[in-house]
Amino acid sequence: MIRKLQKRFILITVLALTVAMMLVVGIVNVANLLSVRAELSGTVHMLAGMGVPGDLPQMLSERRDRWDDDDDREDDLDDRPEGAVPPGLRTRHDRNMVLESNWFVVHLDGNNAVRSVSRLSASDLTEEEAVSLAERALAAGRESGYLGDELYLIQDSPLGRKIVFLNCETRLSSVRTLALISGLACLGGILLALLLVSLLSRRAVEPTIRNMEQQKQFITDAGHELKTPLTVISTNMELIDMEHPDNPWVKSTRKQTAGMARLVDELVYLSRMEEEHPALERESVRLGILLEETAEPFEAMAEYQGKTMAVRADPDLRVTGDRASLQRLLSTLCDNAVKYAPEGGDIRAEAFAEGRSALVRVSNTVQTPLTREQCARLFQRFYRADPSRSKEKQKGFGIGLSIAAAIAEKHGGTIRAEMEGERLAITCTLPREK
Repeated sequence: MIRKLQKRFILITVLALTVAMMLVVGIVNVANLLSVRAELSGTVHMLAGMGVPGDLPQMLSERRDRWDDDDDREDDLDDRPEGAVPPGLRTRHDRNMVLESNWFVVHLDGNNAVRSVSRLSASDLTEEEAVSLAERALAAGRESGYLGDELYLIQDSPLGRKIVFLNCETRLSSVRTLALISGLACLGGILLALLLVSLLSRRAVEPTIRNMEQQKQFITDAGHELKTPLTVISTNMELIDMEHPDNPWVKSTRKQTAGMARLVDELVYLSRMEEEHPALERESVRLGILLEETAEPFEAMAEYQGKTMAVRADPDLRVTGDRASLQRLLSTLCDNAVKYAPEGGDIRAEAFAEGRSALVRVSNTVQTPLTREQCARLFQRFYRADPSRSKEKQKGFGIGLSIAAAIAEKHGGTIRAEMEGERLAITCTLPREK
């Protein structure tokens, strides 16, 4: 139980940190991508609206050294003829984007045939490659989009149409690099968080563990303290019964004393099973044969009560565990099925292999189907699915299935209850012996 609590704490903490880190990394990368794409889109629209003067790159390069470094002052380029410099290039940022970008323009006639190619800032690109990109852009059927790392924009011009291409490899590469670095940083942070939480989890859950240990110790100590007076009461009742046989008060007291002694024994046993390192003698156990042996007296009991019980077990099914504890688990499941099956009901006990697991399934018909919530709560201490039933009729304390669940957990297995039509099936899954 303690180890399970510690693992759950680690899982929840690391999961919360993982979600938070992935959310932050995702937001940063998405915002960066949107910002870069918006800037690239603005640049390609600016290039498309310039008119692409032939000497524009050379002109901007010549004047770069003469531009003022003050961000608030803008060069109006008064010495250029009117219209030679588009208004979009009058800011420092726009001019730098044009100078640092790799772009070209493909001019088309009215029939979408290539009329000319202006490779002003893409000297390393051949005309055949430019024409091929233009054909792919036209085939895409969109006014703008990406062809690999090339962003294109199709616009109408007085002589036909033009397609402006902007190479975005550098900017998109920076986006990918940021995504890779942030992803690796996120992964490293998650692994570091897992390491730290694993090292510090014991200290974090220490108060809860201490309370649980104190509760278990209290149950054990109280059980030992109660055994002595219960033994004395039981012995006195036997002596009184010898002197006054058939006394109803004596019989009632002896019955209640015996029931309390069984309850104390079961609570102490459950407390020991929930310890972090219980004393279990592990050995190879033939689970199928153990089920047949354990179910034999319950078959007779079921027949006496007008019920039918069938056992089907694989004799070669083996698990590694404590034989006495496993027998108690099987006995609890069989007893529970016989006890709560209605008169004329059907009980089945099965043990079989499924993959690397050994399954024990005990099912019985029920008068009133249980809800999913009731099935999940069957393994809680003192829980009764039908509170209206009297304690005398049930002949139990409601902790048998809790003990079964503790035994299954200590053997590395699980146990669950579910409704299968009109049958309540309790399935215990244990690791098979290799």
